[in-house]
Amino acid sequence: MKTLTLSIPDALDLDNQDIAMIVSTRLYEQGKLSLGQAADIAGLTKRAFAELLGSYGVSIFNSPASDLASDIANA
Repeated sequence: MKTLTLSIPDALDLDNQDIAMIVSTRLYEQGKLSLGQAADIAGLTKRAFAELLGSYGVSIFNSPASDLASDIANA
């Protein structure tokens, strides 16, 4: 796993947990990380991470609508 060091302006008043959540939720939203991987980056359980997604403006359902239509057609 890569380690990244960032310089964040003090005026943002973000702690390490906030930054980890912002990064992990964005990567989850883009489909680059699974729920479990994103939760690991954030230092949370999958359940805790899933419960916090909404407060970061991210839906737990990150599959495109085309996948849903395909799933329904194949059911």
